[in-house]
Amino acid sequence: MADPFDSGDAGWTPISPRLATARLLVGSLVTVAVLALVLAIVTSIVATTALSAWWLTLPVALAVLVVSWLAWWAPRNRRSWGYREQDEELVVRCGIAFRRVVSVPYGRMQFVDLQAGPLARRLGFTSVSLHTASTRTASTVPGVPHEEALRLRQRLTELGESRGAGL
Repeated sequence: MADPFDSGDAGWTPISPRLATARLLVGSLVTVAVLALVLAIVTSIVATTALSAWWLTLPVALAVLVVSWLAWWAPRNRRSWGYREQDEELVVRCGIAFRRVVSVPYGRMQFVDLQAGPLARRLGFTSVSLHTASTRTASTVPGVPHEEALRLRQRLTELGESRGAGL
């Protein structure tokens, strides 16, 4: 049996590379905002005490490390996501260190939800959420290109209705 997490395994649909861009952009903006706040605090402490001005370099170095880690992590995390449409279920996989595979039977889906914030809309991707009666089998696939998300929602809704299992 093939490794369910293997991204090279045929049949997995990858998510948009723009998700990594969005995560890096948001993470960098938050890091810069926190850096500005920390620098203001450290500057006031340095100005009112006998501390050396080199203390101002520590928050900057930490911010550079955080943004560097984000630049490494975001594309890698994006590559870990994928989904596969099978005969009776949609299978979603994710995770780098803590991997997860969720199979959502079409007949158990109650509704399919699409979500996109301003940045996601600008970058052309959507999150597709699959809702079931059980929170353990519900799943969200982030970073699905907009047109594919619309197609997937339509297909999953039709399959859910046709295989409704009395729901």
